[in-house]
Amino acid sequence: MIPLRLKEIAAALGSVCREDKEVLSICTDSRKITKGCLFIALVGERFDGHDFVASAFEQGAVAAVCSKAVEADGEVIAVEDTGLAFLQLAAYYRSLFSIPVVGITGSVGKTTTKEMVYAVLSEKYNTLKNEGNLNNEIGLPTTVFRLDADYEAAILEMGMSAFGEISRLTKVAQPSVGIISKIGVSHIEHLGSREGILKAKLEILDGLKPGAPLIVNGDDDLLSTVKLNDRRVIRFGIENVENEYIAKDIQQGEQSTTFTVVFGGKVQTVTIPTVGRHNVYNALSAFAAGIELGVSPEQAALGLEKYVTSGMRQRVRNFNGITMIEDCYNASPDSVRAAIEVLVSMNAKTKALVFGDMLELGSISAEAHAGLGKLAAEKGIDRLYTYGEMAALAAEAAKGNGIAFAKSFDDKKALASQLKADLSAGDSVLFKASRGMKLEEAIAAFTEE
Repeated sequence: MIPLRLKEIAAALGSVCREDKEVLSICTDSRKITKGCLFIALVGERFDGHDFVASAFEQGAVAAVCSKAVEADGEVIAVEDTGLAFLQLAAYYRSLFSIPVVGITGSVGKTTTKEMVYAVLSEKYNTLKNEGNLNNEIGLPTTVFRLDADYEAAILEMGMSAFGEISRLTKVAQPSVGIISKIGVSHIEHLGSREGILKAKLEILDGLKPGAPLIVNGDDDLLSTVKLNDRRVIRFGIENVENEYIAKDIQQGEQSTTFTVVFGGKVQTVTIPTVGRHNVYNALSAFAAGIELGVSPEQAALGLEKYVTSGMRQRVRNFNGITMIEDCYNASPDSVRAAIEVLVSMNAKTKALVFGDMLELGSISAEAHAGLGKLAAEKGIDRLYTYGEMAALAAEAAKGNGIAFAKSFDDKKALASQLKADLSAGDSVLFKASRGMKLEEAIAAFTEE
């Protein structure tokens, strides 16, 4: 972070302060106070930062942003809402930098797209990105405050579960390029319909810089209809011949995929070190973003070849001759369908799916889980193991559609024991569930010696 002055900060927040000390960093966690920082007293469900203002001053904070009266010996900048003030200050800080910023949202593929865009842009620019899942109203501003004079570009992933969240985040990010990966059904219980989800994702336009392009999945039935009068819409995909960036000649290996990108009368061969048609879409959007920001096609291809899988997303590894696909970071009907396609494409004696509940699907949850059980049977999955109340509906549907084996579990150790008994070298197994199901615990139990 580049240093700011207290009076500069107060003015950005529409407030005042007495002193004009230098601020070296912004902190919202009283356990991480550093000398010379500004402490913002956020109010959460289980904590209230105002309770720690005095402690923050004792540890070296030069001032605090508060929305309540506090008993503390130090400079206090008063605001109505500290959460909004945090976003407001981050937006001001972002405005101090003229670097290109890519803003990313979508129902599925956000983080993979972020990592692929990072790989592409890093071939030309020193690039900042959100780490992990820091894509909310605390994580994104925290990332913005990491900007300094050394960074030449930034990538900011934006998550949401309700209307208004993307609007607030994009006004902080102020993207030079926007990407919407796909419109699925994640968070549909809060947003009502896929059309509602599209409306929420299009809030990215609220902060997108004038003239900045919006890159969207042109094969998505809803995104393909997006038309804007005041900015370019750039479409990528595989099926729609009107897409500006099209993947052709897709060839999938055991752990990599090669395809040709056709764009603007040019072609570029790309290899990504991961598998699945869904990852071709993610790579196309990253390639398009790179071209828009001055990365050459050759540099973009080189960057994508260096892409590294993030966290627990489709990590492929070998365990005692068994190919394991660990994809436990999150799950939605779209991402589970994509993962099943990856499993089906693998050369294995037995193809097994360990499927846990998909969360936040509201009224469509039962139908969605059962539908995926039916799909698993139709696609030729040999064995289905489920964990969770809703996933059990998938097992029942799979049985009704002729799968060789389907069984439900409510204990992860029992599930792991069954896997140990059933699987052997030459088999492949996919683990897929929403993050809240903590299916990685079943993986740990399965692989422990």
